[in-house]
Amino acid sequence: MFEEIRNSDIVQERALLVAVYGPGTPRVQAEEYLDELELLTYTAGGVTVDKVLQNRMHPDASTYVGSGKLRELKRMAGEKNIDTLIFDDDLSPTQIRNIEKGTKAKVLDRSGLILDIFASRAKTAAAKTQVELAQLQYLLPRLTRFWTHLSRQQGGIGTRGPGESQIEMDRRMIDKRIATLKDKLEKIDQQRQTQRKGRSKKNRVSLVGYTNAGKSTLMNALTETEVLAENRLFATLDSTVRQYEIENHDILLSDTVGFIRKLPHDLIESFKSTLDEVRECDILLHVVDASSRMTQDYIDVVEDTLEDMDVDDKKSVLVFNKVDLLDSHKITELKHRYPDAVFVSAERNIGLAKLEDEITELIEEDYVTKTMKIPAAKYEGVAFLHREANIIEKKYVGADVELTFSIDKPDLMRLETLLDNNDAAESVA
Repeated sequence: MFEEIRNSDIVQERALLVAVYGPGTPRVQAEEYLDELELLTYTAGGVTVDKVLQNRMHPDASTYVGSGKLRELKRMAGEKNIDTLIFDDDLSPTQIRNIEKGTKAKVLDRSGLILDIFASRAKTAAAKTQVELAQLQYLLPRLTRFWTHLSRQQGGIGTRGPGESQIEMDRRMIDKRIATLKDKLEKIDQQRQTQRKGRSKKNRVSLVGYTNAGKSTLMNALTETEVLAENRLFATLDSTVRQYEIENHDILLSDTVGFIRKLPHDLIESFKSTLDEVRECDILLHVVDASSRMTQDYIDVVEDTLEDMDVDDKKSVLVFNKVDLLDSHKITELKHRYPDAVFVSAERNIGLAKLEDEITELIEEDYVTKTMKIPAAKYEGVAFLHREANIIEKKYVGADVELTFSIDKPDLMRLETLLDNNDAAESVA
């Protein structure tokens, strides 16, 4: 699916991908999952040489694939010059040790691969701290195997992050480092909370979705800015916030890390401060890759993750992106299955006006329209409305100012309190 990088300075690891699926999973779905693992491998800098898909009742407790398949993997690794075996499930320390012993190859499981990608993607101090914490928590129960593994292998996929300089660390030192990182993240979280308080009056909209659904491209299209957007998984780790306006409503649009099937729990926990943009927003835009054959699976993964985060009750819009890659029959089918969804192409600016109408409608669900006559001398109330409300009509009636405006309910209560204190206004409608 992916070509090797043609660069003499880059030596890509040659990977053999392995997955086991049971009787409850159709083979075509298992193949899609293995394709996703190939994209993860490509994102990490490896090249997939071959794939092995095994149908069995359940993974073998000792070797994941069973002794016969393990011998086959050893043969394939030798014949095809395989550097690394990558498995589409999390492996126990015992399974990893037995597979490495049986195949004489480096072994990496799904969580280790995802964590390695996050380590290579982390650019800011916050992201690097979050990733290192998740990696150390992942490594701690695998400590003995990992140190042996690193003493034999020099770098490569699955070895970035904490790195070889920590080979001599014992459990006590790692525990101490984990505590230090947690303290550091707590301070980062407090700083971000302070930043969010400063923009609490804005309408906050968050983009969520399966990784590589096109969230960053959609943010660029809506806000006319340049956020990194590329065709690799987890292009965005830190939350990115941009301000723009829709129908006189000030919007703060945030783009956050993409979700994925079997996202490591430690990673979700360590990225809490980043995901707080999702927890504290007013509206969610759930972006889905319409061109994928796994749309419902991807929707389910995101919805399950949002439920785990206790944010599944927020106002939301289901947004199918990349519709320019579909034929009319497929679009009709999706519209029938998801009648409330919005269909866009962020790349080609298709359907964005409809999406903005949906956002405006959700914002204005909590708005009321009022007409008030306020004495011009009572500038506090007039200034408040110009600052917090959408002014629809303004006219002078003698010494008074008559304003028709749209305002959200909490601000209306603040206005009424202000005007009651001043005994200054007459409600016209």
